[in-house]
Amino acid sequence: MTIILKDKATLVFDDFSFRCAIGMRGKSKKKVEGDKKTPIGTFSLGNLYYRKDRHNKPQTKLKCIPIKRDMGWCDDIKSKNYYNKLIKISKNIKHERLFRSDNKYDFIIPINYNSKKPRIAKGSAIFIHLTKNFKPTSGCIALRKKDFLILAKLINNKTKIKLS
Repeated sequence: MTIILKDKATLVFDDFSFRCAIGMRGKSKKKVEGDKKTPIGTFSLGNLYYRKDRHNKPQTKLKCIPIKRDMGWCDDIKSKNYYNKLIKISKNIKHERLFRSDNKYDFIIPINYNSKKPRIAKGSAIFIHLTKNFKPTSGCIALRKKDFLILAKLINNKTKIKLS
């Protein structure tokens, strides 16, 4: 089954509809790093990462990985080897920190956009993550915690997401 972005504020899966937020500059077929747009296309999903120090392991069929303090997601266009991949934080590599003081990344599922053979500067760190206020994102899909946890229960590693 496929999660569908119905419009810029609604994510649909099976009989469930969830309010969501997307990139502040809308959607794009020609996503580039830092454009604040959500990529258009159909993508698979990655593992579910969660803050073990704040939450119990969620009920899901996805593989769950606790977020550690030194975990980051490389968004460094100068880093050919690590671009758009999970990394151990290094001062030499620009990254998105996963262990955050706000609650946005208490639960995240990477959307496998530009991930198989990442093309530098085509966009990185596109996640399904949490929101409390539905403010536009930098390109991710954001859901309320309770909706994220419902969605996590319903999906599996064969689930795709269609952003159009």
